[in-house]
Amino acid sequence: MKRVLHYMRKYWYLYFFGSIALLSSIVLDLFTPMITGTIIDDVIEGGNISIFKGLITALIGITLGRAVLGYIKEIMFDFAGSNIICGLRQDLFDHIQSLSLGFFDRKNTGELMSRIKDDADRVWEGISFGLMLFIEIIIYFVIATIFMFRISAKLSVLAFLTLPFIAYMAIMLEKKIGATYEKISEQNATLNTTAQENIAGIRLVKAFARERHEIKKFLAHNEGYYKLNMEQARIWSRFFPSIEMLTNILPILVIVFGGSMVIGEDLTVGTLVKFTGYMNMVIWPMRSFGFLSNLMAEAKASAKKIDKIFVEEPEIKNANKPAKLDEPKGKVEFNNVSLELDGKKVLDDINFKILPSKTLAIMGATGSGKTSIINLLERFYDTTDGEILIDNERINDIELANLRENISVVMQDVFLFSDTIKENISFGYGELLANDVIINSAQSAKADDFIEHMEDGYDTVIGERGIGLSGGQKQRISIARALAKECKIIIFDDSTSALDMKTEHRIQKEIDKKDDITKIIVAHRISAVKNADEIIILEDGKIVERGNHDSLIKMKGRYYDTLKEQYEGYAV
Repeated sequence: MKRVLHYMRKYWYLYFFGSIALLSSIVLDLFTPMITGTIIDDVIEGGNISIFKGLITALIGITLGRAVLGYIKEIMFDFAGSNIICGLRQDLFDHIQSLSLGFFDRKNTGELMSRIKDDADRVWEGISFGLMLFIEIIIYFVIATIFMFRISAKLSVLAFLTLPFIAYMAIMLEKKIGATYEKISEQNATLNTTAQENIAGIRLVKAFARERHEIKKFLAHNEGYYKLNMEQARIWSRFFPSIEMLTNILPILVIVFGGSMVIGEDLTVGTLVKFTGYMNMVIWPMRSFGFLSNLMAEAKASAKKIDKIFVEEPEIKNANKPAKLDEPKGKVEFNNVSLELDGKKVLDDINFKILPSKTLAIMGATGSGKTSIINLLERFYDTTDGEILIDNERINDIELANLRENISVVMQDVFLFSDTIKENISFGYGELLANDVIINSAQSAKADDFIEHMEDGYDTVIGERGIGLSGGQKQRISIARALAKECKIIIFDDSTSALDMKTEHRIQKEIDKKDDITKIIVAHRISAVKNADEIIILEDGKIVERGNHDSLIKMKGRYYDTLKEQYEGYAV
């Protein structure tokens, strides 16, 4: 909770004024038993009718005053809580954005969504309503207890006989509920992940007729969530009724012994009513303590979950005094580069140099390490051995944001946002581009062919992850997005795999015209790489062949075999 307290200190003045309103409301409420007792003793029994009107007016004033003050305290505490959670949630999201890809390899989307939404909501409840209730309980309990002892010490001691038992049960309730809620929070994350993955992959689920299997899988997680909530309910039902019973015994004891004191003329009826009024102000905190314990236990558990995300550090960091590529030329070098992930060698002694405006193509079977080279160049991971240079500057010494701003990439797994086509193409630039830039990029990617036939053209809103578009259409928008960024280095990671040969050829011709940029093409098709200045063939993370199209054919090695497979039946 230390991190949450840091945020709370920023809005101390809201809590301060809210607490003043709360205290004022309680002070007003404390006059109610006094006035009620006076009405009974002086008006009803004493016959002093002259003061009745004033006492009733005072009660009405107290009621109205408490209503206004109650509104102020609610607004102040809710406003403080909302601002704190808004800041906490924003900082949490910002922190998640700063973390390296290795973190996302370990965490799933559903868990992170639970931390950002559900756990933040639990903390909000704790620091707004929960904190307000806690302050209210403490003030009511302390002040009402003082008044009770001033009225009758004997009755007060009698009334507080059950207090140690109630306190013990409340503490035990908080401990057991807190432990259970941590499990509920984890299970909630699992449930969210299952639902998120299923909905995101609904087409695959339906294509394989796996609805029943997915329903059973969700049911299993849902039953686990249900069982944990039932466990929480059982803990609650074990302790809370006992707390209720003990608090309900108090009025009975007070009425019995207080009544005997009235009969013995040690107390007046009005004084007993006063005492009962203040006793009810003590009973209410005792009853609420169980509920408050549950609420604060949830908030505490959620704060711990959020804090676990905050303590994560990015594995990829800027150097102490990072350099910047102010006028990049586009020269790229890999010198003796190796990469090891989770104890497995992914790349081994990779060496190549791409001069500005030249093209390097990378080929190899699935899992040979092609995409890993791209991940290293973008510094999603750091090399285990060797170094990577851009314009003779080690990428580890270049500011991360500046490095990635100067590299444009068409990713293998195309991701489009649920937004307009115009916004998706402009994404890599950081702000909405001019229409002519967007259109030119779409034309180069041959995406304008289908965009202009859509109902709203470039203002068409596409579905989540590009639902509603074909694989080839998504790839063309992704290529347009990369071209619109206008960087000196552009990477095409298997970016035309969903395109027909004719469209691919048209796009390749447009890309070849851009002779002022360095291009890295990762592909399986010979047609996508044959015009590259150098082609490297990867196998098990090592370069096993290199050269241009013609020299590799003459080697009659892996590249030649791939060519024969892809152009079987044609002269090569």
